Amino acid sequence: MKSVGIFHSLPISDSMALVERDIPEPKPGDMDLLVRVEAISVNPADYRVRQRKANDGAYQVLGWDIAGTVIEVGPGVSGFSRGDAVFYAGDLTRPGDNSELHVVDERIVARRPVTLSAAAAAALPLTALTAWEALFERLGLSMVSAGRAKTLLIVGGAGGVGSVAIQLARLVPGLTVIATASRPESVAWCERLGAHAVIDHFDDMGAQIAARGLNAPDLILLTNSPDRHYSSLAELIAPQGVICSIVPFDTAPDLNLIMRKSVTFVWEFMFTRPMFQTSDMGEQGRILTLVADLVEAGQLVSTEAENLGLINAENLRTAHARLEQGRTIGKLVLAGF
Repeated sequence: MKSVGIFHSLPISDSMALVERDIPEPKPGDMDLLVRVEAISVNPADYRVRQRKANDGAYQVLGWDIAGTVIEVGPGVSGFSRGDAVFYAGDLTRPGDNSELHVVDERIVARRPVTLSAAAAAALPLTALTAWEALFERLGLSMVSAGRAKTLLIVGGAGGVGSVAIQLARLVPGLTVIATASRPESVAWCERLGAHAVIDHFDDMGAQIAARGLNAPDLILLTNSPDRHYSSLAELIAPQGVICSIVPFDTAPDLNLIMRKSVTFVWEFMFTRPMFQTSDMGEQGRILTLVADLVEAGQLVSTEAENLGLINAENLRTAHARLEQGRTIGKLVLAGF
């Protein structure tokens, strides 16, 4: 089968940074689905894994966002059948989805929204799971309980995770949603997705929030550049607030900055459940099912921003290069081989 992958880390400008290879078709295990890949989207996780690839001579297929059709099921599979249209984000410990066929554990898969094309559906799984787990598991929000009125700040609102987080957060009763964006087109994107206010993360965020008559954020979702933003967020956040980061720091943060406010710092890493085979691993399939329901009900839209064409090395190098620049809006998708 066709695939796109890497042998070792190279700058994305190098024509060998991502290459095409024919590889054997995978076989599904007991609880696996064998999926024919129809569309994928590309995430920062893809280029980070590429940049860390050891020069060990082993070929590795990347990619963790897929929409496809089930063509075979393992003997222990109970929730899916051949012909089911599905979407999912996959597992970092297994081969990625930049290939014609892909194997995945059924527990982290859901039937994709019937109202979306494969490309539009492929834009959602990784970012939707990340945003959902961050908002409702790490930050403690709820779509069914208003509680005390709170303010959420999403740093990087126009990115993939931020784009979904804005939409999900707007479904929380009584929550004020502030997003950050620095360019006119990214500001407009955040506003279109429903942010109550959009501020510039390169300017004084506290002053901008005060100028709009808004409360200091009780909750902060940090989706990019944590080293740049952490100290100002520590000053900005309300006492007893919570900061959730989805990306690692280059330098360890000074947690003493948030000690006097009794602020909680938490991590969100979407791959934790499949990587460690947690007892609640199936929660990801349930979350994606709820996401599909929201899409079909018109309460959540795909964050597909641009379709780069067929799934091949050239187009994937373009996607990686764009993401490495850190200025993409929404999600970049590819469809077909």
